[in-house]
Amino acid sequence: MREQIEGSQAVARTVAACRPQVVCAYPISPQTHIVETLSRLVMSQQLGGCEYLNVDSEFAAMSAAIGASAAGARTYTATASQGLLYMVEAVYNASGLGLPIVMTVANRAIGAPINIWNDHSDAMSQRDSGWIQMYAEDNQHAVDLHVMAYRLAEEVSLPVMVCMDGFILTHAVEEVDLPEQTQVDAFLPPFEPRQILDPDDPVSIGAMVGPEAFLEVRYLAHQRQMQALETIPRIAAEFAAATGRQRDGLVTPYRLEDADVAVVALGSVLGTLKDAVDALRVRGVNAGVLGITSFRPFPLAAVRAALGSVGRIVVLEKTLAVGIGGVLSSNIRTAMADTGTPTTTVIAGLGGRPILQASLEQMIVDAHRGRSADLSFLDLNTGLVERELARTRASRRSGPAAENMLRDAMADAVPESGARG
Repeated sequence: MREQIEGSQAVARTVAACRPQVVCAYPISPQTHIVETLSRLVMSQQLGGCEYLNVDSEFAAMSAAIGASAAGARTYTATASQGLLYMVEAVYNASGLGLPIVMTVANRAIGAPINIWNDHSDAMSQRDSGWIQMYAEDNQHAVDLHVMAYRLAEEVSLPVMVCMDGFILTHAVEEVDLPEQTQVDAFLPPFEPRQILDPDDPVSIGAMVGPEAFLEVRYLAHQRQMQALETIPRIAAEFAAATGRQRDGLVTPYRLEDADVAVVALGSVLGTLKDAVDALRVRGVNAGVLGITSFRPFPLAAVRAALGSVGRIVVLEKTLAVGIGGVLSSNIRTAMADTGTPTTTVIAGLGGRPILQASLEQMIVDAHRGRSADLSFLDLNTGLVERELARTRASRRSGPAAENMLRDAMADAVPESGARG
């Protein structure tokens, strides 16, 4: 059923169609509209048989989700940014216990300084937590991934994060084809937990494990991720058969067949990248795009197959591993390790900085001409940085860098002739 609908509401209604039995909710922008919509659906009985838990923190949300999932309930929660960091201890517990929880992460920058806008630093901070991570390109993709996430989580008994760009997708209103309840019911069978807390058959879940078995427990967690790598394409194919929407599940190539240069990225920036590639093709620059949907498990073979014939690779990242550079880049370099393909990293969009098509086009042209640095920062205002560095050289008490540069940026934005009214 096609509707013009906000991304958060589309996700909430899709999650409801998956018939969760427990929703654990704590608000934090930009995911709040998701849990608010679910609360209304539960209160109005449009989502029946669901216990909606208003908890007192993000840590409590994940802790309650762990208890609910261990008790055999299909479970859902959502978070973002500092909220994800606050629940980290429980995030690791959920995956370590093999509990098939589904969580939306409405990607948002991590402070300090405080920033409510989009980048991928929150989810990337948990890339090694043992959760499956899937990244949505647009709101239709986000809707589809949530249905597939429950099927995947429950088949391999691992939790799944569905990552969608905060505000850019969560608050955008666009046409989305919401799955019918009958479609979801046919695709997603009733939850049959692999492990369950049952007073009539008592077991321990999460008991202490010493050196004699801990390595094997972690190895099994890795093997389940490898199982997911094989399961995702099959689930995506079955979803396509059920809905008519083709979803690879692992990667999405765009105009790569004859590409001389390819840009690899995650999330909503893929749409702008495709527009940039189309424009450059008209100008004779053979460029292409590879979208990564499954970041964990990482599809090494699929990436290698998609990029095997390109001459240069640019990895566009909306996160920065301070002190080294890229995060996604290291995975791409692993996939292409023995090919010799030049690979560069471009950091962009941090803290919600707009990523402009013109800037992307120039980035691709520079890569095509072999002019790219190993690590660069798209549209970096070097003037702000230089002024702050000058302050630190001039005075020991130069003040807080973030506030200094923000004040400079605001002053730069106001023309001198219009500075006073």
